[in-house]
Amino acid sequence: MPSRRQRRVSEQIHRELSLLLMLDARDPRLADVTITSVDITPDLLLARVYFTVMAEGDERVAEAQAGLERATGFLRTQLAARLQLRLMPHLAFELDKSAAYGRRIDELLGELAKEGDHPIPNEQERD
Repeated sequence: MPSRRQRRVSEQIHRELSLLLMLDARDPRLADVTITSVDITPDLLLARVYFTVMAEGDERVAEAQAGLERATGFLRTQLAARLQLRLMPHLAFELDKSAAYGRRIDELLGELAKEGDHPIPNEQERD
């Protein structure tokens, strides 16, 4: 369970990174990148930054990952200037797979609904 300080620093990094990507990043590979969450270690030295890419495709995700890795130095420098931290955490970017997982669940439920042979019973029908 993260401490109050970890949560606060995570939220600050999340907010500032989102603004930096939206307003200051010039790399076109970062245009569709959205920061979904930030997890920080208890010692505040490593921040795992989870992101999604609005465009579909593995190639687009790989480009976004490469763009984020390339911009890590710039992002850390900008964060250090904006946040009042003694040490700026290292940034590790990881793809957030929860959105893709949710889309897959929706697709499967849609396929079940199309079949129509076995409708899902509601509460009253089960009793």
